[in-house]
Amino acid sequence: MPAYGIDSSQVRRLFERREAPLRTLAGTADQVARTCHAMSLRFHRGGKLVVFGNGGPSTDAQHLAVEFVHPVIVGKRALPAISLTSDVATLTGIANDKGIDEVFAHQIDYLAEPADIALGLSSDGNCGNVLRGLREARDRGLLTIGMVGAGGGSVAAEPGLDHVLIADSPDPRVVKEVHVTTYHILWELVHVFFERPGVLPPAVMTG
Repeated sequence: MPAYGIDSSQVRRLFERREAPLRTLAGTADQVARTCHAMSLRFHRGGKLVVFGNGGPSTDAQHLAVEFVHPVIVGKRALPAISLTSDVATLTGIANDKGIDEVFAHQIDYLAEPADIALGLSSDGNCGNVLRGLREARDRGLLTIGMVGAGGGSVAAEPGLDHVLIADSPDPRVVKEVHVTTYHILWELVHVFFERPGVLPPAVMTG
């Protein structure tokens, strides 16, 4: 019997809307693996993760940073990461003086190093300040990763970015859910590369 006028087929359709973009992303497993390997090399050489996004993705940026800095799984290596969305005074100061499109690029200019990783999150791929941040990171020699939704937008179309991972859904709620799963996979595979003998060359190791 339907519960409150909603039958099981409607519930199944809601789940299916979330399964399809995950399956599509899983179909790019090689690209995801290459992204994680490139990240692990940067961490291995002493780089840090710099992550940023607007609105809901701004909290994803903070979530991702803490996952690396303070792993919830006991015994996993802590790796350096910062979220550029956490400092309200810095964000609003830059936005007031330089405009909202510069809030991440300005911080990357002053806080990031060429050895670092820049990961920008955008639900539709068209956030101007995320794109500016990734451009600044690319021009400074950082590893650049865009995590976007819908069709990928201007981030996916931007030349010279190292990796773009797309949650192929027009629904920003579904995109956010896929992004959470994706960055957990990034975290997990980065640690797999660290733990597998011979994958990373002799180099400076982070603590």
